[in-house]
Amino acid sequence: MDENLLKDVVDAALKAGADAAEAIGAERQALSVTVRLGDLEEVEREESRDLGLRVFVGQRQAVVSGSDVSAAARARLVERAVAMARLAPEDPYAGLADPERLARGVLPDLDLYDPEEPGADALEADARAAEAAAREVAGVTNSDGASASWSASRWRMVTSAGFSGEHRASGFGLTASAIAGDEGGMESGYDGRSARWRRDLPEATRIGTDAGRRAAQRLGARKIASTTAPVIFENRLAASLFGPLIGAISGPSIARGTSFLKDKLGQRVFAEGVTITDDPHRIRGLGSAPFDDEGVVNERRALIEDGVLTTWLLNTSSARQLGLTTTGHASRGLAGPPGVSPSNLTMSTGDRDQAGLMADAGKGLLITNMFGPSLNGNTGDWSVGCSGFWFEDGEIAYPVTEITVAGNLIDIYARVVPGSDLEIRGSSNAPSLLVDSLAIAGL
Repeated sequence: MDENLLKDVVDAALKAGADAAEAIGAERQALSVTVRLGDLEEVEREESRDLGLRVFVGQRQAVVSGSDVSAAARARLVERAVAMARLAPEDPYAGLADPERLARGVLPDLDLYDPEEPGADALEADARAAEAAAREVAGVTNSDGASASWSASRWRMVTSAGFSGEHRASGFGLTASAIAGDEGGMESGYDGRSARWRRDLPEATRIGTDAGRRAAQRLGARKIASTTAPVIFENRLAASLFGPLIGAISGPSIARGTSFLKDKLGQRVFAEGVTITDDPHRIRGLGSAPFDDEGVVNERRALIEDGVLTTWLLNTSSARQLGLTTTGHASRGLAGPPGVSPSNLTMSTGDRDQAGLMADAGKGLLITNMFGPSLNGNTGDWSVGCSGFWFEDGEIAYPVTEITVAGNLIDIYARVVPGSDLEIRGSSNAPSLLVDSLAIAGL
């Protein structure tokens, strides 16, 4: 969206009575194609242009947004925002980011935009190739379809504090879902990848084959008796253990006192040697951006360093509430004030691959699917439904299903052993993770 248009909106808000203002323009184009059983099932095209405005009247704030960016609509947007702010409750921590924290000068080039725009025919061909490869896997009897997608977005922010910044990004995705069946029942398998550049996606046939293989491997899945045993989280899903961690170290949670890690800053939370970094400047990273969503400088940080929790994740508001300085982790859409979010999370690796972890554990559970997690944010008590494979003597024995693993995350984090099989698949990435003992609920 044009920088001058956003500056005009900010100026209009100040003239209408706002003490400070921030305007965001977002433009997006997207195209996705889905096929199923060899037939074209769906083609979706999206084009949007949206405007968001946040204004401050003293310590009161309001946020409004709209998709009509005509002069008349902008005038109404400004009028409504200022009127709402005057009626809002006071927030002693509300306000724009401090000027000295804003990103200035030349912003880093993160190579997030691929100018290639594939047409529907090209996306359909990729989806067909992925589904065909999945259906060719022995044991696969049906398909939940395959999809290929493209998107391009542009995001610009202008504030009355003098910040103006833009970043542009593209996205490409390819997924496949297969169903395998035999006399014992049916099982599903899925694989999918996303990337900023189309050339960084795996071959469509590889994604389809992996989806089919995962479905076929699960045939004959059985239930097991409740027990306590070593558990390995496969690298494809191991980073899901980061979710509770990020929630627990976010500034708003700490400020409310609702975090199971609220007293752990500067203490060892993970095992010695474990490091988790957050890098907003990863080239072509799915979570990368040259500045945070308040215009603040962002940078690579070790959230966990040699097992020690080093920082909270802070935006301007939560930092002020805690008497600290923002860490550049503000995240927002157009319709609300900033929250807190990481960018690209990566856990350090160990020296054993998944097979090596199974050999070390001897007998236990390899989790390949998780669903329905439950967390007590105050205590860290955690459980999750899952399926995967039982292994014995370090080797896969048989697939298992309808089980739940549970434990306390403070205890789990302290005993996590990372593998060596790190693969960058998304914005949160970890190798396979071994926990030497967890409660497993089955029959």
